[in-house]
Amino acid sequence: MGKDKIRRFAEIETFSNVLQLDAGKPFKGNWAAGFFKNNNPVVLELACGKGEYTVNLATMFPDKNFIGVDYKGNRIWRGAKTALEDGVNNVAFLRMQIENLVDYFAPGEIDEIWITFPDPQPQLSREKKRLTSPRFLDMYRVVLKPGGYMNLKTDNDGLHAYTAEKIEELGLNLHVKTEDLYHSEYADEVLSIKTYYEKKYLQHNKNINYLKFTF
Repeated sequence: MGKDKIRRFAEIETFSNVLQLDAGKPFKGNWAAGFFKNNNPVVLELACGKGEYTVNLATMFPDKNFIGVDYKGNRIWRGAKTALEDGVNNVAFLRMQIENLVDYFAPGEIDEIWITFPDPQPQLSREKKRLTSPRFLDMYRVVLKPGGYMNLKTDNDGLHAYTAEKIEELGLNLHVKTEDLYHSEYADEVLSIKTYYEKKYLQHNKNINYLKFTF
């Protein structure tokens, strides 16, 4: 592990807006009141990376609570540090494996889920690791409140098509589907938040896909 990673792992231990591994489990069913000290809706960004989307959403919507989830602490460090420096108090970061989601959140506790530019896991043998595979969708169905939105934003055409296929197969409710977000009617202020990697994709004229659906 490089010196920067070691430093970041040590630093996030001191961050008030970061919970690592089992430290997040006691808040199951009580994230709004127990952690954020309010009764506002709770929104997740899964595989949040550096947390750019999480922090931007929290800044835009001060009346909601946002939690960025990722297993890589050196990535979480960036978003958590930005939130602390900018005084964004309605954001937290949780370091844990997404497949353990139901150990951290109670049924119906989450109002909305964002998945932005996840690893597409293109190999057929890794289908179960795709964050929109049926086993993950079953977890989201549990923790989301009835009618809670799922959002997938990806540069990967294959993952977009796969997810759209699963939405149809499972009889889910598709609200928005576009293969070219920024040339569509849907590119509002929220969907126009751009992560570091998205900016790189756009520089190479890569189309951005978006899906919005409910269970």
